[in-house]
Amino acid sequence: MEQNVNVWKANLMNGLILGLIGVIYSLIVYFLDLSLNPIQGYIFMVIQIVILYFLVKSYRDNYMHGMISFGQALGAAIIICLYYSIIIALFTYILYAFIDPDLIDKTLAMAEEKLLERGLGQSQIDAAMSVQAKIMKPAFIAPMGIFGNMLQGLIMSLIVAAFVRKEGNPLVDNVE
Repeated sequence: MEQNVNVWKANLMNGLILGLIGVIYSLIVYFLDLSLNPIQGYIFMVIQIVILYFLVKSYRDNYMHGMISFGQALGAAIIICLYYSIIIALFTYILYAFIDPDLIDKTLAMAEEKLLERGLGQSQIDAAMSVQAKIMKPAFIAPMGIFGNMLQGLIMSLIVAAFVRKEGNPLVDNVE
């Protein structure tokens, strides 16, 4: 048995797989012009949980010899989510900075419509939109995406770790 499995190296490929799936999904959503549809985010969240489950299960079976504690599964899932978050942040920067810089304007227009629907006054809308216009820059969106994806990844990792964990009896299961 490998006593010292490097969890970072072991999950690099898993993180790349999840990141690649995220980029492909984002491109499909972009080309279908569903980028501003909130439903697609919920759909991908379910897809992420399912894929993350199989990736952590793969880590458990291939590197941990079929046994993994909740903490080890949580750590592996968080590392996979970190790799994913970095890849998606790079893709987001490229999307907003080079592929479609007008997507920021579309997002701001949608935000303004939502503020109008809430019945806010024009001065309140102008103040909110000026703040959003300042932070809606690719150089700000991408790093904040890492933070947001890691927070979401933590929640998904907790869910996945609860289902992937498989602890044996240390008196019976000798894995040396």
